[in-house]
Amino acid sequence: MDWTEGVGESSSPPRSFGSFNNCDVRNDVYDRLMQIGHEEAVSNPLFREHLDAHFNRLPSSYLLDVNMDRAEDVLLHQRLLTSAKDPEKRPVYHIRFLENHCTRTDDGDDLQFTNIISTERPDFNADNGVVPSNKKIKDCAIDFEPCSKLEHLNLDVKKDYKGMEETYHRENASRRQELVHVHEVIFSTIDKPKLLSQLSALLSDIGLNIREAHVFSTTDGYSLDVFVVDGWPNEDTDGLYKAMEKAIARSEGSWSGSSHSHSAAGKTSAAQAKSGDWEIDRRLLKIGERIASGSCGDLYHGVYLGQDVAVKILRSEHLNDTQEEEFAQEVAILRQVQHRNVVRFIGACTQSPHLCIVTEYMPGGSLYDYLHKNHNLLKLPQLLKFAIDVSRGMEYLHQNNIIHRDLKTANLLMDTHKVVKVADFGVARFQNQEGVMTAETGTYRWMAPEVINHQPYDQKADIFSFAIVLWELVTAKVPYDTMTPLQAALGVRQGLRPELPQDAHPKLLDLMQRCWKTTPANRPPFSEITVELEILLQEVQVFTCQETKDAVNGS
Repeated sequence: MDWTEGVGESSSPPRSFGSFNNCDVRNDVYDRLMQIGHEEAVSNPLFREHLDAHFNRLPSSYLLDVNMDRAEDVLLHQRLLTSAKDPEKRPVYHIRFLENHCTRTDDGDDLQFTNIISTERPDFNADNGVVPSNKKIKDCAIDFEPCSKLEHLNLDVKKDYKGMEETYHRENASRRQELVHVHEVIFSTIDKPKLLSQLSALLSDIGLNIREAHVFSTTDGYSLDVFVVDGWPNEDTDGLYKAMEKAIARSEGSWSGSSHSHSAAGKTSAAQAKSGDWEIDRRLLKIGERIASGSCGDLYHGVYLGQDVAVKILRSEHLNDTQEEEFAQEVAILRQVQHRNVVRFIGACTQSPHLCIVTEYMPGGSLYDYLHKNHNLLKLPQLLKFAIDVSRGMEYLHQNNIIHRDLKTANLLMDTHKVVKVADFGVARFQNQEGVMTAETGTYRWMAPEVINHQPYDQKADIFSFAIVLWELVTAKVPYDTMTPLQAALGVRQGLRPELPQDAHPKLLDLMQRCWKTTPANRPPFSEITVELEILLQEVQVFTCQETKDAVNGS
């Protein structure tokens, strides 16, 4: 996909929450718990510290879900996450009854109204990233005003539900009554690939229908998944607990695993996944603002099952056999990769003409924007950390026989902790052993000379592109910024390279020059590059530490 030069298809600006303030939510939760005299809040002198640690483990979207009227839910989530550290208890789960819904329907027509009898659940909406049930339900306030024809019932909401049901049945005998019981089920366990699918299947096995899903991953590799469900025949939670226990026992052995960043088993599972594991139900996908545009598609910020996602949508009017084949190739590659420094694949819609790919949303945006739009000059330790992240991600791809073919800062994205991940696999390919691939694939300013020259090329083309990225990190400049992209490409064919910065670390300059050598075989592999960068970072950190000690002693 030919995205605007310098702008990666998955680059995303920092998320804006309007008036949302992280600190305000934390303070409000603390104040509320103190106000109600919660025992732990009042008696534990470290309570505030533990509360902040809990929030720090979870993404900002978690704070958007906090309901101040039920601030103690935060402590429930905290306890569940703590319990999940014990392998013998995983998955940890908590169930509670929320409310009853009274519905009516005409011979199987869509449900006409919902009568809220009791509510313990906060009000959720699309702004909070909530995925509602796909049932066509209209909620009524407790005063019934939004519901047509309800004034004829002449009901007092304080009457018991049985009396209301009998009255309604007499006056509306032609309509079928249905009482729907709504429960909340919260899970916590080790985060791993396809966990959401596993939990959804578990709830389905018990006969539960998911109305809402709120999905959160902690920074240390655990999950907190909150489901609002119906389908259980009564308000009883004891019976639901027993059914859940039996369902988990039937799937015993499938709950072990580690974080998606490090699990070898998770990699194997992702590689062997069937289409049903990653096929996205488009109805559950909420599309937000457009992030980037290309010649045959657009990238959007979206929400899927409560989590922020990036959604690459192919334009149906431009679809042809070649583009559908490239789409299938990209999905095939994304399904194979699972690494801390590669953007995480969530799923895809593969039913033509509605083709889209869903990946994790990277709120830190691209390195291109970080360097050139935000005008950040990197200090050496941070520069090396970025470079190591890129090298590790690319080393992993090459080990798995994948060529990226469009490595550039616009396709290198940051999470909230400034961890860099390789993204945009629109032109990536599995290594062709014969070395024959499409010429001039990628972006001119970062393109290797053998690709520009229509010569056979291999993974070493990515090494050349990495050299340009490294130069970009050192200088915070756009490569060949005084030339057009085509002029730059013609110059590279004739041996042109970016001007070496005078104040850069000599070892970085040496690595840069070896990576952009004209002869691909003379360029080092990423396995060596990663080691060199890690050693250099250690040296820099030791030197910085010694400088600090000397300054303290000197003072």
